[in-house]
Amino acid sequence: MSRLDAVRYAGMKAGEAARGAVMASDAFFPFADGVQRAVQAGITAIIQPGGSVRDEEVIAAADRLGLAMVFTGMRHFRH
Repeated sequence: MSRLDAVRYAGMKAGEAARGAVMASDAFFPFADGVQRAVQAGITAIIQPGGSVRDEEVIAAADRLGLAMVFTGMRHFRH
């Protein structure tokens, strides 16, 4: 599944419950577009492991969009 489709699908499944909700992911957000898509769904915070070479870009996008972001530094799923 594409990373953008995953965010879109999560927002779609949550529906109105996504407004003001927190999104958690076991995968890092490699690009800012996933953060933008989460905000469009109404998400206000993201919890993710971090570790992308583009973490600074993603953090800047979250800051610009008023989205809180927590980095756990830990993944539970490896492939």
